[in-house]
Amino acid sequence: MSVDNDAKERIAFHSNQIKLIKNEISKLVVGQEYMIDRLLVSLICDSHVLLEGVPGLAKTLSVTSLAAVLSTGFKRIQFTPDLLPSDLLGTMIYNQKSGDFSIKKGPLFSNIILADEINRAPAKVQSALLEAMQEKQISIGDTTFPLSRPYMVLATQNPIDQEGTYPLPEAQVDRFLMKLNISYPSKQEELAIIDIQTKISDKPDLNPIASEADILEMNKLLDSVFIDDSLKEYVVDLVRATRKSSDYGLALDNLINFGASPRAIIALIKAAKAFAIISGRDWVSPEDLDAVVYDVLRHRIILSYEALAQRITVEEIISEILKKVKLV
Repeated sequence: MSVDNDAKERIAFHSNQIKLIKNEISKLVVGQEYMIDRLLVSLICDSHVLLEGVPGLAKTLSVTSLAAVLSTGFKRIQFTPDLLPSDLLGTMIYNQKSGDFSIKKGPLFSNIILADEINRAPAKVQSALLEAMQEKQISIGDTTFPLSRPYMVLATQNPIDQEGTYPLPEAQVDRFLMKLNISYPSKQEELAIIDIQTKISDKPDLNPIASEADILEMNKLLDSVFIDDSLKEYVVDLVRATRKSSDYGLALDNLINFGASPRAIIALIKAAKAFAIISGRDWVSPEDLDAVVYDVLRHRIILSYEALAQRITVEEIISEILKKVKLV
């Protein structure tokens, strides 16, 4: 079960480093531990996150704060209906003097990309993201450029203001490791927000904690985290139950049009391993899976019209599956 001592030491080192990152971010971001933890899970997995919540819940602030404590490249892109694919990818520029074309790279050529209000851009712009998110490369003209690692797209969207928005295609949504539903802070947290955010001239600067090399080592450590075969089988059963629930004694088939793909299995395993690293462990516990299962599955289950008519939520579907499918 155990891994070698060197890997254990590296996991302990990076677990402590993550605590320092969270402490640094807390200088500006009050509460939202749920969101910060999962952004760090995404960082360890070198994957992407979709953040959904009403305006003013520190989604953008959390992402920019995370970027500030990492010694990596960072670009923020405000998505609008008039955005073009070349605004993200870059374009070919003709030089009249030399008669040659040169390539001007777009903002996607960075490490951490904040895609603010991603659902405000049309389908052509969304499709421009797919190659970068999945293959970690960008094609401009006849040239394909590999993207530097780590590479994360952290996208925000507003669930209530739907005027002038475009639903994200399922193929793109599936590329996100997790979809987070961001909720309001508590009363005590809102009182603390007043103290931090109303100081016009005395806002703290955030110090870099982790380098690119640190992040890449965290990525590699995922292979050193042990997960028991029984947990692997449990994950497979959870995902398969979203496709044919009747095989697991559930009557949900008429409520689900499409269940989660095998990519959800991979995402659940990787996210659970990342949670173990954050906790300083070299093995995955059932609690690690419980912590991420809703975030990994909620955007990968497509509800039927019947479910929508009955106002049944994806979270309720996942909850029913968790009650029935048990770890053996």
